[in-house]
Amino acid sequence: MTAATIDPAIFAELKDTAGVDFVSELVATFADEEAPQMLAELRDALAVGSAERFRRAAHSLKSNAMTFGALPLGELARSLELGGLPADDAPLMALEAAYADAAAALRELVRG
Repeated sequence: MTAATIDPAIFAELKDTAGVDFVSELVATFADEEAPQMLAELRDALAVGSAERFRRAAHSLKSNAMTFGALPLGELARSLELGGLPADDAPLMALEAAYADAAAALRELVRG
């Protein structure tokens, strides 16, 4: 799961640049706080029909995901960022599943 979910070269470069301990903190903050907040913002923006809020939240999630090498998650977020408000929550459900996979894979990589 990890290799397909997280690009190992990008994650290794991040660890080399920022240090293992700092990356562990970043992963915890992303997986436990920031990404869940961004997903909630996407759901809220969709519910109230705010395309701009939706785009900003998708952009933030995309940027964070790409930093960790979570390419599938980042690409899904990118498609939502560029695609405008979806007609239903199916794309968000797919994004949430990709987030769950990425968060699990990142935690596994941090544990070593």
